[in-house]
Amino acid sequence: MKIGNFDLEKDGIYIIAELSANHNGNLQNALDTIKAAKDIGANAIKLQTYTADTLTLNSDKEDFIIKGGTLWDNKTLYELYKEAYTPWEWHQELFDYARSINIDIFSSPFDKTAVDFLEQFNPSAYKIASFEITDYELIHYTASKGKPIIISTGIATIEEIQDAVDICRSVGNHEIILLKCTSAYPAALEDANLLTIPNLSQTFGVIAGFSDHTLGITAPIVAITLGAKVIEKHFILDKSIGGADAEFSLDKKEFEEMIKAVRDSEKLLGKVDYSMTEKKKKSRQFARSLYVSKDIKKGEVFSNDNIRSVRPGYGLHPKYLKDFLGKVAERDYEFGERLNNLKTIL
Repeated sequence: MKIGNFDLEKDGIYIIAELSANHNGNLQNALDTIKAAKDIGANAIKLQTYTADTLTLNSDKEDFIIKGGTLWDNKTLYELYKEAYTPWEWHQELFDYARSINIDIFSSPFDKTAVDFLEQFNPSAYKIASFEITDYELIHYTASKGKPIIISTGIATIEEIQDAVDICRSVGNHEIILLKCTSAYPAALEDANLLTIPNLSQTFGVIAGFSDHTLGITAPIVAITLGAKVIEKHFILDKSIGGADAEFSLDKKEFEEMIKAVRDSEKLLGKVDYSMTEKKKKSRQFARSLYVSKDIKKGEVFSNDNIRSVRPGYGLHPKYLKDFLGKVAERDYEFGERLNNLKTIL
């Protein structure tokens, strides 16, 4: 499975820098963030495509006021989304610029009009945000476009996840990535439950990844050790820019450290490998093998007094010690001589 030119099976971990609201209403901030993401080695920049009017109603009734201990308490939903959205008239320039510097770019559509709008840019994938996983019509319409579809599972029941996967497959789209996600901003470490990552892959037969809202870079590293093939994290050029998502986003230095840690972890994980490499062979010089520990005359009996398993490893494997013990030497052996011919006693 590929996103753009990136092969998720062969090319390692796909790292998405989530722009979200981190432009803080300034186009140049958005462009500079894309450039920074490319410079530090992210594979993709991701936008969010909505307006306040496509997401909610301009109402100050109690239902529309944010509460519950979030970063945005007491704002209306309309106020938040009006502040945080990425203007649609920016998209052409953002897509063109990202492609000109060879970083992948795609977006999260939040309704069918956003999908229709994004199609003109031929994005390499689509992302369904956590809170949209219950919007089955949106999933159906987005999946029908035939592009890889990445779905965050933050608020979903296991039945709703199955529904989302089934909807994608019903329109012939089998290029599905499910992201473990905790839909809290920021998310507490104890709520991450990263053991869900391999279970997502096993249960639904898809590629699994991690959309991270925790603080710091520990969670993504743990996630890839559990099989996450995609890491998504909010990225801000500089937290002094401010904005709706700044508090739980990584700045350039932090995101670069995360990418380095992910790439180092990929090297550490490597592959299942029992082959005898040249490095392993060389290191075997420090293993034990059979050596003469006391001069032996022809006709003497091999015993634990005159042969031992010691370092280095140039002699016979220690497992052959029992084959020598009690046998008669057919020639003289010197102290420190390696035993390397089993045939002499057979």
